[in-house]
Amino acid sequence: MNTSASFQSGSSPFEFFKFDPMTPVCEKVSAPEYRTLDFPQPTQDADLLRQLSFIPGLKEILMIRQVHALEHATVWVLSESKRAYTPPGKSANVQLDNELLSGLSTEQGFYLYGEVNISDLRRAIALAQHRLTSGEWDLAVHPRCGTNLSVAMLLTAGLAMGVHFLLPFRPMEQLIGLGLAATTAAELAPDLGSMAQRYLTTAIPFNLAVENITHTRDVWGKQAHFVKVNWRE
Repeated sequence: MNTSASFQSGSSPFEFFKFDPMTPVCEKVSAPEYRTLDFPQPTQDADLLRQLSFIPGLKEILMIRQVHALEHATVWVLSESKRAYTPPGKSANVQLDNELLSGLSTEQGFYLYGEVNISDLRRAIALAQHRLTSGEWDLAVHPRCGTNLSVAMLLTAGLAMGVHFLLPFRPMEQLIGLGLAATTAAELAPDLGSMAQRYLTTAIPFNLAVENITHTRDVWGKQAHFVKVNWRE
């Protein structure tokens, strides 16, 4: 994200840091400016691929990030049918997750596991891609993604190693430190996992075109629908 700032002619650079504390922040920077800066540009992956095409595997990496986002968004869209019934104690606008659905992304497309009609799946994919490319970036992040588990494991291991060397090498202190490390990792992992998904393991599918959807089996023999995609400029 470009965070550079330019100054008008005749103004001092130090005026950039001057502000009126009585003026609401929302009057200083409008919401559309935030969205413009935060939301990815439609051509950024295609431009990056043209500039760095000599890097082996770059296209596959860019493609799997976009496929990963489309997989998550498709699961969210298919899960929205559960909103017809709102469980007691839950708000009607809470995003519900159908835990019977799951997915697995590859550089050629993604597997979708669970009972779903292929026509409903086709419509859900089209809607998911439209909503993602229209600004609903949150659909690319899913709480049951393997990224969250990986982040939790790495965080737990890192904190455990830290307390192991910082605390005295006595069983009681080490046991308490390990418990604190696991608790801290459990608290931090969901937010860090969401950030990792948003900025590392997913990307808005501006360059994906669905080729076909087939009912097949994955490499482990599990039944699934496979959504094959192609890269488009």
